[in-house]
Amino acid sequence: MSIIKKTFLVFVTCYLAACSSTKLDEKTDNVAPLTVGSQSAKYDPISDPKSPLYQKGSIYFDFDEYTVKSSYQPLLKANADYLKSNQSRIVIEGNTDDRGTSEYNLALGQRRSEAVKRALIALGVNSNQIEAVSFGEEKPKNTGTGEKAWQENRRADIVYR
Repeated sequence: MSIIKKTFLVFVTCYLAACSSTKLDEKTDNVAPLTVGSQSAKYDPISDPKSPLYQKGSIYFDFDEYTVKSSYQPLLKANADYLKSNQSRIVIEGNTDDRGTSEYNLALGQRRSEAVKRALIALGVNSNQIEAVSFGEEKPKNTGTGEKAWQENRRADIVYR
């Protein structure tokens, strides 16, 4: 590429940057949807450090259990309040550790995701906003072995769409 073409490209880039009229409002805490092509990414409160739900999207279970512990009520209530205040949709992904057969773990993961779904519906969330799925042992958080790794994998993840 010739020096003239390079100079022209630098000039055009600087000109366009200088002509930008976008102003940032530092007082805004809201995150607008991002449009890329014909798709738009939705706001995910679990990924927003300003959200009370920040990095609190997992509910953990005891071995071979799918009962949601009462200690998760504040997390469930926070998610329910958020979901009731807008039309966001979530997928609850049930997961298990790697003990048991694939079929059993898929069924257990589904029971876990359905238990979280029922808890959110009981808190007033519209069932049409929630999808419950199971990944069984296929999406481990911790690929190690032993009780510590297994505890991290026995969970239901709340994922905003």
